[in-house]
Amino acid sequence: MTEGLDRDAPDRDGGDAAEDDPALAAVVEKPRAEDAIAALDAEGVYDDSRKVRERDAETVELPVVERPTETPVCDVVEQVAPEPRLPDLEARLRARGWSEDEVARAPGSWAVVGTVILVEFGDCQRREAVGEALLELHGEADTVLARGGISGEHREPDVTVVAGEGDTETVHVEHGTEYALDFAEVMFSPGNKRERARMGEVVADGERVLDMFAGIGYFTLPMARSGAEVTAVERNPAAFRFLVENAVLNGVQDRVDAYRADCRDVAASAERVVMGYYGVAEPRSEGHGRRSREAHEYLDVALAALEPGGVVHFHAATPEDRLWDRPVGRLREAASERGREVEVLDRRRVKSHSEGVWHVVVDARIS
Repeated sequence: MTEGLDRDAPDRDGGDAAEDDPALAAVVEKPRAEDAIAALDAEGVYDDSRKVRERDAETVELPVVERPTETPVCDVVEQVAPEPRLPDLEARLRARGWSEDEVARAPGSWAVVGTVILVEFGDCQRREAVGEALLELHGEADTVLARGGISGEHREPDVTVVAGEGDTETVHVEHGTEYALDFAEVMFSPGNKRERARMGEVVADGERVLDMFAGIGYFTLPMARSGAEVTAVERNPAAFRFLVENAVLNGVQDRVDAYRADCRDVAASAERVVMGYYGVAEPRSEGHGRRSREAHEYLDVALAALEPGGVVHFHAATPEDRLWDRPVGRLREAASERGREVEVLDRRRVKSHSEGVWHVVVDARIS
């Protein structure tokens, strides 16, 4: 953990906590910190007026108002000289003497993924100072990365170390699913968290699923943990390596049949098909760079694999003024060309893709 975590903390050998009102903290492993905070908050015992404190190289202390009864923790300890937490990033930057204009240019949002904080800095010039403030705000993290774009045939991420230890590898935990990844090699979208969890809720035990763009196991892992038999296809060699590693990490390797291949080259028959990417880059003819194929261009592959009465989860990037006619229309057109019918079961906005454009999902039964 960086020294910046304790830069403005009081002396831990003393403090003002009353003896009859001890400051308690739940001890959890660092990779579980984000999920544990959410669980403690849902239980109503998380104390967000105090800092998360590093306990040792493997664990952190999460402040609580009383002993948790529902959230699994390693231990509950009494803290000496509990450290007050400034309420947000803006307050921390103002405490450092930042002007209102400088504060206005600071990032307004970020994501904590495992022990890494991902930030889009925009035109903020004082990145290192922001990074140190974020490490103080999120004691479970040890590295701050500036997010760039995603490019190339294999959707390689562009990240830069801004503050902290500089370790781009981490293990992120969501609803009990563990994702090992390296942000310097593979992409991870924090905004898809609810959709990842949902896929673990909709599958049935023993259901046969095809995950056409598996990545590191974003949807494969929660489905396999729920008992589904998943054929997971991923052509990015780095992402495929983490896909296999994560299957073992979650104890579902016997339910995941992983292929490092293009999904168009894998013959499969499934009761459910997941199309988790809405844009896939691929090479053009020699000397002509790369083009981006939209998700709907793979609907023929999905429908060829999907058994009658099966369900497809079709992800798409869609302008606000084309919701929901464009994604549903493309799905119906692809099905009609194969003499099949579409029953729309659900449609959801996952997150904003860009100004005026949404990442959406359409769930449909194809008969």
